[in-house]
Amino acid sequence: MLRLPGVYRPQGDTHLLCDALKEAGVRGAKVLDVCTGTGRVALAAALYGAAKVTAVDVSWRAVVSARANALMRGLDIRVRQGDLFTPVKEERFDVITVNPPYVPNLNGEPGRHGRERAWDAGPGGRATLDRVCDQAPRLLGSGGMLLMVHSALCGVETTLGALRASGLKASVLLRREEPFGPVMRGKADELASHGLIRRGQDREELVVISAERA
Repeated sequence: MLRLPGVYRPQGDTHLLCDALKEAGVRGAKVLDVCTGTGRVALAAALYGAAKVTAVDVSWRAVVSARANALMRGLDIRVRQGDLFTPVKEERFDVITVNPPYVPNLNGEPGRHGRERAWDAGPGGRATLDRVCDQAPRLLGSGGMLLMVHSALCGVETTLGALRASGLKASVLLRREEPFGPVMRGKADELASHGLIRRGQDREELVVISAERA
């Protein structure tokens, strides 16, 4: 995968979301992938038979990376730059996938620039998660599905409750324990000192949450 400097490297959460996408089935669907990074999940949607795929990222470097990766594979993927759902707010989709920033930042709100915004998610790790839970349901068509991956450290029940409050049928589709990636390893001592993880912990549970519109 081509990846410009500062673009999030596909890791365990990316692969888990691709597995969930394959399990859910997207053949013939109109798919939106938000926080696309290198475009790995959008590429998977196209390869799994989606009729139309759109990818969005706030980072111009991510947009360039995703476009290049689609072009190199001969896949027709529309890539847009913008904050979350802003570039497609008037559209409706059958499937929305999101791998949002979810690493807690105990030093304050996430920054608006720099590579850290790919994972920096504010003190509770929910700065972007809560926005997705609020905005994504509006873009789902009848029978549409949201697939979102994040760490269990950020509050699985909080996510499920927010999506259910929006009228969606939400549940955990997949769970997988993964070793900490580079960012979490670097923050482990700080998170442990605030009681968010155990001292010496080096693994986390990742979940993919599925939320469907009846």
